[in-house]
Amino acid sequence: MSKFYITTSIAYVNGAPHVGHALEFVQADTIARYRRQAGDDVFLLSGTDEHGAKIVRAAEAAGMTPRELVDINAEKFRALKDALNLSWDDFIRTSDEARHWPNVRALWNKLVASGDIYKKTYQGLYCVGHEAFITEKDLENGTCRDHDAAPEIIEEENYFFRLSKYAEEVKKKIESSEIAIIPQGRAKEIVNFISQGMEDISFSRPRKDLAWGIPVPHDDTQTIYVWCDALVNYLYPEGKWPADLHCIGKDILRFHALYWPAMLMSVKMPLPKALFVHGHITADGQKMSKSLGNVIDPFSLAQKYGADAVRYYLLREIPPTDDGDFSMAKFAERYEADLANGLGNFAARVTALASRGGITAAAEPEKTVTEAIIKAKETVRAKMGEYRLHEAVHAVWDLITFANQYLNDAKPWDKAVAETDKARAIGNGLVLLDAVADLLTPFLPNATEKIKAGNAGMLFPRI
Repeated sequence: MSKFYITTSIAYVNGAPHVGHALEFVQADTIARYRRQAGDDVFLLSGTDEHGAKIVRAAEAAGMTPRELVDINAEKFRALKDALNLSWDDFIRTSDEARHWPNVRALWNKLVASGDIYKKTYQGLYCVGHEAFITEKDLENGTCRDHDAAPEIIEEENYFFRLSKYAEEVKKKIESSEIAIIPQGRAKEIVNFISQGMEDISFSRPRKDLAWGIPVPHDDTQTIYVWCDALVNYLYPEGKWPADLHCIGKDILRFHALYWPAMLMSVKMPLPKALFVHGHITADGQKMSKSLGNVIDPFSLAQKYGADAVRYYLLREIPPTDDGDFSMAKFAERYEADLANGLGNFAARVTALASRGGITAAAEPEKTVTEAIIKAKETVRAKMGEYRLHEAVHAVWDLITFANQYLNDAKPWDKAVAETDKARAIGNGLVLLDAVADLLTPFLPNATEKIKAGNAGMLFPRI
């Protein structure tokens, strides 16, 4: 049994969850479930990032205190566990003074002991969206290219971390794949970024400007900066570090692939083994935004169609490491064609026929059936090893398509077919259904649980 420690990034709670958050949670959950099924000792950590200037501004706009806002929104993110049938083992909140703050203070003190924290006055371009100082090369026509907003010019006295001391070493670790970054294009992106030359980075804000956060140890005039705070959540589960896989979005690659390893090098801790980087989701080809009114709510989707339907669309339709699009028309089409008519129809037909005839799975399946199952298993294993989740799901659907066609050809419901041929066809159908359920367990856990319990009559009702 191998240890496999996997994390999502921790979601920023200045707003409610949307389908982009659901994508990352579902991807990480699927990988975790797959590894558990393979017999690994898996620990999946998720949580919420609750400090920083964006939280303060969102709370002020809502007429709340920061604590009131984060308590409300953190519970919404926690509720995704049941809504999407997620299997995380723990959920960490960065506002948790008992569980999270001691680790942050301990790491800060180690960074100080390493000689890599120092204080200076700094003037720079501050992007509220990033919760970070940025440089001219991060701008496009005067605005941050990620957040489409002009940065603020801020001058203040902060503590800094000696990122420049570790940047080249981090680059070498990425180039050698000691820190593996998936897809490879993201590894090249961060290597190119480091090659432009790195400056040291601000690791605190004056407490008079940002009181919502963790005070710097031994200097309560400063608040620990969000990245030295948030990233430390991964160290919380005792005995689990280093992470085998961080699942993150492309917009926070720099912080996970550069800042985080540099911090760990400073305190002589092991580095994360791999980063799996997903893209962003648009809605009908447009960027999701509250102003456009096109933010997709995962709760309403799951309530109407079921958790497995949402999981299926995100895993099948969205390329795992590229940008993808969410369309209600495409969602409904996938639901009807693939889930109701594909998997649902096959499972219902086989179980109904078997129940009426008192037939059990074939002890010796036909060669074509066995070959189709072996091919599907091998493809899923290969694709999951490469984190090509959409292609792994596709391979299972190829098996479902084969199974439906097998039944159509055998026609075990036809009175003209001999009883022995009917029994053989239904027995083979049950073997195929068992294989499909086994392969789909990490992807569609609700449906597979029903199939295995013999309750496959109405997996995906037509809406």
